[in-house]
Amino acid sequence: MKRKTRQRLAADAGLLIVAAAFIVPLAWLLLASVDAEATLRVRPPESATLDNFSAVLTDEITFTPMRNSLVLCGGATALTVACAALAAYPLSRFRSRFSRPYLLGILFTTCLPVTAVMVPVYGLYVQINLIDTMYGTALFLAASQLPFAVWLMKNFMDGVPEVLEEAAWTDGASWFQSLIRVILPLMGPGIAVVGIYSFVMMWGNFFVPFMLLLSPDQLPASVSIFTFFGNYGAVVYGQLAAFSILYSTPVILLYVLISRKLGGGFALGGAVKG
Repeated sequence: MKRKTRQRLAADAGLLIVAAAFIVPLAWLLLASVDAEATLRVRPPESATLDNFSAVLTDEITFTPMRNSLVLCGGATALTVACAALAAYPLSRFRSRFSRPYLLGILFTTCLPVTAVMVPVYGLYVQINLIDTMYGTALFLAASQLPFAVWLMKNFMDGVPEVLEEAAWTDGASWFQSLIRVILPLMGPGIAVVGIYSFVMMWGNFFVPFMLLLSPDQLPASVSIFTFFGNYGAVVYGQLAAFSILYSTPVILLYVLISRKLGGGFALGGAVKG
């Protein structure tokens, strides 16, 4: 067997192993959700049933936590995108010797685990009465995603020609008006990327709402999924799989709805004319 053939077969085998690492859990999720006696084994159900979905489609288990997740993550995402756009503008348009150290500092903060800052944040929230509040939790989620969002937003903003902004200034627009009416409309794909990334990271965050929210009626779906794990290692695998599929649906729909915008470039065609 030739050397190139062996290398190609080894690469194909490695790709198959990686694919199996993703496909097997997804296959278990789909099969267990329609199996009344689901276990950790990947097996087709003896008789497919939708009883697992019927059991979890209640206001207490699914609808209220999903609504809380949408409110919490949606508000935090909007705050993150707005603050990231305002912070990225001076970093993209103004030249300073402190810009690079500042960006490196922002990048460093993304490496800090949330558990490292959770204790002082919890103590601060107790003092200012933000414990067990949705807006306080959304504020911390937005702050935790803001560094990387600023980094991404700045890179996308660099792709918008400054000549368009200068033309707006000539017509009497302020920097804020040029940002809102010229730069951000041309950054549709970039804003979509930042928004999707922030929303997905917040949607799957378990630790922050688990620590900052106490009332059961305010817990998001990322925390309520913990209720499927009972005492002494007992787990309702079928209902857990069904709830996991429902829990993943909003993120999948969000990506499908804006996948066309993500696939396109910046709509600058015809914007610059002599």
